[in-house]
Amino acid sequence: MHVFQNAMKDFPMAEQRKLFGYPAAFVNGQMFTGLYRGNMILRLADTDRAKFIAEYKTKLFEPMPGRPMKEYVLVPQTILKSPTLLTAWVGRALAYAQSLPPKVKAKKTR
Repeated sequence: MHVFQNAMKDFPMAEQRKLFGYPAAFVNGQMFTGLYRGNMILRLADTDRAKFIAEYKTKLFEPMPGRPMKEYVLVPQTILKSPTLLTAWVGRALAYAQSLPPKVKAKKTR
């Protein structure tokens, strides 16, 4: 968790909130990184995601077995142990989320 909080210091524009009880970071309503059950995840564009998986021998994030979230990858220890690499990849995830249309909060109905 400290790694996540330290990484977020470089991205003050990110809105931090909890998702499924774990910290996550959003921009324009789009999540771009977060923690889930002891793992950090990143949301990456297609080309970055393919490069990340190949280079760091990681995989897509699966919150439930057999149910991958196609834009999200698990961040391996190699990245978590390198503040420089982590900041660079979180920056790429942020840029990707910024390129997406802003999410509009659904109005609550009663």
